[in-house]
Amino acid sequence: MGSQSRPFLRCCLAALILTGSVGIAQASDAAGKTQRGIASYYSDSLQGASTASGDTFDQQALTAAHPDLPFGTKVLVSRADTGQTVEVLINDRGPFVEGRIIDLSKRAAKKLGMLKRGTAPVLITQIN
Repeated sequence: MGSQSRPFLRCCLAALILTGSVGIAQASDAAGKTQRGIASYYSDSLQGASTASGDTFDQQALTAAHPDLPFGTKVLVSRADTGQTVEVLINDRGPFVEGRIIDLSKRAAKKLGMLKRGTAPVLITQIN
């Protein structure tokens, strides 16, 4: 290897190291991220269906669908109008209705007191 290519390789290595540490900083900043919007909950007809993560959907589990949070992410969902909260695990994609930001299992929706209403204004805070 020539002496001219070594400085170039060192610069490339330094750039890779810096890029990696920037990615780590961004990942740690993601915890605590919040979103506001409308929550809904899954239909009973989906009980036992396969989720996007491969899990079997269970209305009694504290799970949810989100458009882009990674599977396995835990979020705290808070009703903006009542202050009721529930912690859920993201294991599916959705909701697929304009204006909604999360689809909850029936158990999670019940903890938020939104079963009769069907939808509710929420604040989602990423825990991990």
